Amino acid sequence: MNLTKEQMQRIYYQMFSSRTFEERVNEMFMQGMIHGTAHFAVGEEATAAGGINALHPDDYIMSCHRGHAHCIAKGADMKRMMCELLGKRDGFCKGLGGSMHIVDISTGNFGANGVMGPSIPMATGVALAIKKEKSGKVILDYFGDGTSNSGLFHEALNMAALWKLPIVYLCENNLYGMSTPVSKSVSVPDIAIRAKAYGIPGVIVDGMDVLAVMEAVGEAAGRARRGEGPTLIEAKTYRYLGHSKSDKRAYRTREEEEEWKKRDAIVSFARYMMEHGFGRREIDEIEDKVKRECEEAVRYAQAAEPLTMEEAKELVFAAEECK
Repeated sequence: MNLTKEQMQRIYYQMFSSRTFEERVNEMFMQGMIHGTAHFAVGEEATAAGGINALHPDDYIMSCHRGHAHCIAKGADMKRMMCELLGKRDGFCKGLGGSMHIVDISTGNFGANGVMGPSIPMATGVALAIKKEKSGKVILDYFGDGTSNSGLFHEALNMAALWKLPIVYLCENNLYGMSTPVSKSVSVPDIAIRAKAYGIPGVIVDGMDVLAVMEAVGEAAGRARRGEGPTLIEAKTYRYLGHSKSDKRAYRTREEEEEWKKRDAIVSFARYMMEHGFGRREIDEIEDKVKRECEEAVRYAQAAEPLTMEEAKELVFAAEECK
């Protein structure tokens, strides 16, 4: 795959932004600055950047509870993301949704949700709308390995295959559904095998390799655009942190984690960039820019106005006259 310098800069910026944002948010949780919960994709940045950079700018995505990296790669403003986590009115959902409910229609991001599975049929519905409108667009749907066991997964894939909908299903298999190893919850060795039941391609890709993900999604998106229907891609990846911020990861060893970190997507892509015309200083400049922007986002969100309780009630509860 031949990338331009601009493409390489963008991909590295997206991956490093996601890593920096999530590590900063994790710190803020530990400092008591953010409440509730969050599910971090630290280690999984290649699936977000690789998948989204294979799309056209006006294509769509649907995300999941571990969705910060998807939002950032699709162009979400980190200031508004930070506001959402801090419960401020400038957040994407006015601070009412938090980490798991960021929606940014302006960038083609139809959003994340905190329930396992619903993104799959919702994204399939968007794909049906695309086909009816004949817009030539594609939607990329992200979900986890645990979700592949849900009935929604099978029903949606059957429908998408039957109607040849323009959708790419991307399963981010990070080897654990919460604390349960995939080997103890999935009946087949590879989730992509399940595509055979619906007569669609099932592709396994190295989820720690941003270029491999980009190539696989690019091919699947092209197939969908030609009217040939969906593809199921399984990206084998790894989350460095726990399922959520309270997870101490007692179900796996630190040695296993270190082995996966040796394949870190950001480090590997920086090496690729230096082999293709970049100097270390240029990469450092991207990283410095991201760190500044992240801290600016924190300061902006801290200073932003919170939603009042009365405003929150109006948005969450039905008005008295509607009862």
